[in-house]
Amino acid sequence: MTRRGGGAGGPLDERLPYGGRPPADGRRGGHTPAAAHLRTDIEETAGDGTRSGQCATETPSTGGGPRPPSESERQARVALSAVVEPGDTVMGTWLAGSGPVAVWHALRDGAAGHGLSPRRWEGLRHRVRRADPADSLGRAAMCEARFVCPGDAEWPTQLTDLGVGAPVGLWVRGTASLRMLALRSVAVVGARACTDYGAWVAADLARSLAGRGWTVASGAAYGIDGAAHQGALRGGGPTVAVVASGVDSGYPAGHAGLLDRVREQGLVVSELPPGSHPTRHRFLQRNRLLAALTRGTVVVEAAPRSGALATARRATALGRHVMGVPGSVLSAQSDGVHQLLRGGAQLVCRAEEVIELVGAMGELADLAETADPRDLLGEPAGRVLGAVPPRGSASVAQIAADACCGVARTHASLSELSALGYVERVGESWALRRTAPADAPSARPGRD
Repeated sequence: MTRRGGGAGGPLDERLPYGGRPPADGRRGGHTPAAAHLRTDIEETAGDGTRSGQCATETPSTGGGPRPPSESERQARVALSAVVEPGDTVMGTWLAGSGPVAVWHALRDGAAGHGLSPRRWEGLRHRVRRADPADSLGRAAMCEARFVCPGDAEWPTQLTDLGVGAPVGLWVRGTASLRMLALRSVAVVGARACTDYGAWVAADLARSLAGRGWTVASGAAYGIDGAAHQGALRGGGPTVAVVASGVDSGYPAGHAGLLDRVREQGLVVSELPPGSHPTRHRFLQRNRLLAALTRGTVVVEAAPRSGALATARRATALGRHVMGVPGSVLSAQSDGVHQLLRGGAQLVCRAEEVIELVGAMGELADLAETADPRDLLGEPAGRVLGAVPPRGSASVAQIAADACCGVARTHASLSELSALGYVERVGESWALRRTAPADAPSARPGRD
């Protein structure tokens, strides 16, 4: 199957060496030690003339945008994805200054670290000895996943907002283009132990967003995350699951089937190579990726110490929109959301209100649906309408007296209200029309 999002370089599977295919030598992984397997390829000079230790995506001094990553850089990033923990800013600073190839050489060869303590250095070296990039690529090929890194056409450039905390690369499973899906995306997150109200709101919100062409991103956890993914799938739109384990793990086990449907209609994304297991730290770092990848974060339900609030805080720090759906003041699962709203987050109840914040200029919510059309009536038409009895009918004189208005002016207002569909004539009297008008008035009757 040809993957979308290949850009000018052709189909994604042809452009990326790890687009869901096994290594060229046919190995599925586990047959060659990682360092020996990558030594020759990474030490080669990059095809675009860069030195082996230089980051291939650096912009040349003559100007221009980022260049595609060299083969040596890509392979170094594959190796480092199994060594560097997500969100490690110390390693990120080293990568930014020296480039992934030089960093991998230093780790593999045991050279002096980038200001790392001896204990930290030994821990990284231990990971290098255990890392097996060939196995990671073999696992990726078996589950039709691919490795995407900075400089690729599919790489979401908004991730640079994370600075030195940006991912080394991303493992992506699914046929859609990550960059294209992330262009119009919203994170919908919340409590695992959600209420029925929260699950319904998350699913309905996600369904409406998907129906309006927006990608719904979440963390594939139980509760609000799962409801958001399911709602987006029912809405016929794409959804992205950002997970804290390998893309092949199907974690949590109860959502294995849901993740399969997400992959078919969207993407499953992780910073960790296939076969990786989740940890508490990785869940927290997954939240930062969700916040950076999307235009805004909606928190549906969250207790005061919920991980969903960490996603909201990350979004705030990145300058993204943060929104909250209010709940019952009696529900502990809404306490965290209410704290967000008090702290400046935007209150939203419908998909239109979310899009009004994160969408393009002019994508405004239609508030006329929630307004009472009678509130748009001018004077004295509003008073005259209020003087018409709710049951039965009344004469013009009676209505004029109750409205404290002249008979002639009352008669004129009743004629205008009749044209708008609010009242009807019953013989010589007037009564409320039983069928309310469908639309609000386009003008304000009764004004001089």
